[in-house]
Amino acid sequence: MARATIALGSNLGDKLGALKEAAARIERLPETRILAKSAVYRTPPWGMTAQDWFANAALIVETSLSPDALLEACLGIETAMGRTRQERWGPRRIDLDLLYHGRSRRNTAQLTLPHPAIGERAFVLIPLNDIAPRRRPGGASIPALLAKLDAQGIERIADAF
Repeated sequence: MARATIALGSNLGDKLGALKEAAARIERLPETRILAKSAVYRTPPWGMTAQDWFANAALIVETSLSPDALLEACLGIETAMGRTRQERWGPRRIDLDLLYHGRSRRNTAQLTLPHPAIGERAFVLIPLNDIAPRRRPGGASIPALLAKLDAQGIERIADAF
């Protein structure tokens, strides 16, 4: 069994409901259980900024799925929940990003672990800090990374989902 960390985001429709639905679907994956959930944060759009705000959160799961199998399962959940990939960083009902999978390190066309942009995105680091405050993305502490980023407009909107 490995511990994996998954970032969740939504900015279409019932955002909190989408995070809850995605977490429930993740919990139903074979030999996978949720160990920790972050709070939910309202975050400004990133990348393509002419869109609605996001609800962001993170999970730690324990799973026997391989990194590739967990990624495929997350992509399947996105598809089942209506995600279509029309534009990069565009609006979406659900976005699931595999941040870590145990101590796995890889860099393939399909999957890079740890996720290469963790330290560049406050909307990922803030929820991650709730559930894995000792993580050191890229060797730096989460507070040190956040000190270099613009976290304006990010606010906690729910303690749980």
